[in-house]
Amino acid sequence: MIEEKLLSRKKPTYPVSQALNAYLKRYNRQTSIQVSYDDLLRFQGCITVYDKNEEDTLWVRCYYSDSERDIIDAALKKVYDILHSDGSDDLLDYLSVDAVDYCTFGNTKPFRIKIRNILNDGFTYFYVKKADASRVYGLELEHLLSPHRINFLVYDNTLIEEHIAGIPGDEFIADYIKDCTESELTQIAKEFVKFNERCFIRLLGDMRAYNYVVIPTHDFDRVSYAIRAIDFDQQCYEGRLKVYRPQFFKENLPMVQNVTARLKNQSIDQYKKEERALISKRLINTQSRYRSLMKCMRADKVSTPEKTKQLGRELHDFTKDVKFKRSRNMGSVLANVLDFVKRNYEHVHKV
Repeated sequence: MIEEKLLSRKKPTYPVSQALNAYLKRYNRQTSIQVSYDDLLRFQGCITVYDKNEEDTLWVRCYYSDSERDIIDAALKKVYDILHSDGSDDLLDYLSVDAVDYCTFGNTKPFRIKIRNILNDGFTYFYVKKADASRVYGLELEHLLSPHRINFLVYDNTLIEEHIAGIPGDEFIADYIKDCTESELTQIAKEFVKFNERCFIRLLGDMRAYNYVVIPTHDFDRVSYAIRAIDFDQQCYEGRLKVYRPQFFKENLPMVQNVTARLKNQSIDQYKKEERALISKRLINTQSRYRSLMKCMRADKVSTPEKTKQLGRELHDFTKDVKFKRSRNMGSVLANVLDFVKRNYEHVHKV
């Protein structure tokens, strides 16, 4: 299991480059919003948010002066409309900002916005964060290479992310997994293997249990599960290869034990191959967009030379591909990983 000391204590925030901004504009990820992360920091007071068991969630509910609250509420409703609809003002009268919460835990310290539809009392969330190049690359790679699509917007130093619904991994392990049937546990094991492989291939690190969600879907005769990342802060930053494999985090030990108990090695290998094949197909189907993103990333800085060299060396030892030792930055490392996976797929299938 990975110990905490193997992760950097504080990951720096990397600015969004001009090239990445141009990419975001080209693919409709950039917008001119009316509220920034810094605007939300001007709250006048806050109270602790507790969960259903009266335990501290490490979020605080923010309160603003009357003069600022009206302006902030109007801007946040507009942001929601741009993120989830066509950006017109038709729906704004039916929306209410129920809460602005601030997270006191972790590197990013995001704001969580609760938006309610006053016509039917339904609500949803979105997040306002500091724009960080690592996170932006992570979100875009999730959109291109995973089974899941994701909405986000960037403007200047502010990042807007949609909420990803699901049961937090740590909560699922503590409260839900014990009640799953044998067939459900086997399916969860399969999904964890595929999730582990997906994170490894696209170099998404720090997938401890609270950084992903488990999503149950009720079919007519069963419940199926998917596992989905919700934190993209550690995209291509750390130098240790194990950091990119969720199986090595101690918080995920129950998931690993479930895989060991229910899957044979042959099945594990098969699921890994399936995930590599799916990623290869997505790469082939999104070549133009993927190449544009990699061009930005290879010219960008999202880690240190020391971490880049270490990761390249460990990947070389793992694959025996000399390209990894020649990688100049993390963008080149990732491009070489994905090219390695795609070349193997094309070789097998003679694409």
